[in-house]
Amino acid sequence: MAKYLVTGAAGFIGRSIAAALIARGDSVRGVDNFSTGKRENLLGLEAMEFVEGDLADPAVCARVVAGVEIIFHEAALPSVPRSVLDPVASNVACVDATVQLLWAAKEAGVRRVVYAASSSAYGDTPTLPKHEGMLPNPISPYAVAKLAGEYYMRSFHRVYGLETVALRYFNVFGPYQDPTSQYSGVLAVFCRKMLAGETPTIYGDGETSRDFTFIANTVEGNLLAAAAPAELVAGRVMNLATGVRTTLNEVVEVLRGITGYAGPMQYAPERAGDIKHSLADVSLAGELLGYTPVVSFEDGLRRTVEWYRETGTEGLRD
Repeated sequence: MAKYLVTGAAGFIGRSIAAALIARGDSVRGVDNFSTGKRENLLGLEAMEFVEGDLADPAVCARVVAGVEIIFHEAALPSVPRSVLDPVASNVACVDATVQLLWAAKEAGVRRVVYAASSSAYGDTPTLPKHEGMLPNPISPYAVAKLAGEYYMRSFHRVYGLETVALRYFNVFGPYQDPTSQYSGVLAVFCRKMLAGETPTIYGDGETSRDFTFIANTVEGNLLAAAAPAELVAGRVMNLATGVRTTLNEVVEVLRGITGYAGPMQYAPERAGDIKHSLADVSLAGELLGYTPVVSFEDGLRRTVEWYRETGTEGLRD
């Protein structure tokens, strides 16, 4: 019987959490509908019980939560541009599926749900760093949907007593992030383009900044959130990032040194729904979880580029 359920287990972050759980000998079940997850991401996770299914289906939710103690809810359609083009699909994947999962978890006696929330909830509020006491100001449909998931987490804790912890991610990157999708994270796209000798595109003037967070930090924060005392974390929302921001122009210079790319950059107009700056205050996660970033941005970027190199650049072209 699985102790942990990882939703979105064939995706970038879900796969990474499942791998960490398996590595320490835990019993894990995963679920994914492969809308964005990749079957090849399941390689190396043979010890995990896997279910293919959509969490918007209550029968799938009832099946995957059976006997589980803790859920890591990573499944979503994680893209601002995609949500702008198709807000209905974003809502189904991020809101409907989350409510179905929470209800099934409550009915099955699951103890805790750790939820992948998003820093996009802060919107374009100019205050930096972003802290959990700020009023949400979501812009994109994706941001609205992820924030709705946060509110459902709090509601299920307050109404039904389900332990929930919402972790607001800030621009996670690293191995297993798909570099070929048009909705990929900017670092994955830059790595792919520069390794292939192609010209990357920067939307805006390049001074847009993000709190880029290497996947190992995100995994560590999730494991801490699953183990923290309920009296400290149940019903809480907290940032999970590094507390350091880097502009896209700075990213390019670091990547030039790592990849050897010497070509030009292409600049294009900013995209609808994007915010200009993002930086996390991670002190609350430090206080409640004992969280501190374990890998720096530059070290994480080196590890990421090396992983893309090892997996080959031939398959990274459009």
